[in-house]
Amino acid sequence: METHTTPAEGLEVLINTEELSEYLGVPIATIYDWRVDAKGPRGIRVGRHLKFAVSDVRAWLEQNRDADRTLEGR
Repeated sequence: METHTTPAEGLEVLINTEELSEYLGVPIATIYDWRVDAKGPRGIRVGRHLKFAVSDVRAWLEQNRDADRTLEGR
């Protein structure tokens, strides 16, 4: 996940759909499918562009972690 600009101090880092796709290792189409089904991280519309706040991506990843790790190894 590589950003090419430095945000102004205090502003949230935003990534685009391609960067999110690369970071998660899923096709871009999957991210759009998740949005239709309300399953993916929250997006932010900036004009015609879709962006994702890094903090929202982190929160979504945490929510989607395997909840019960105690069952592993049984």
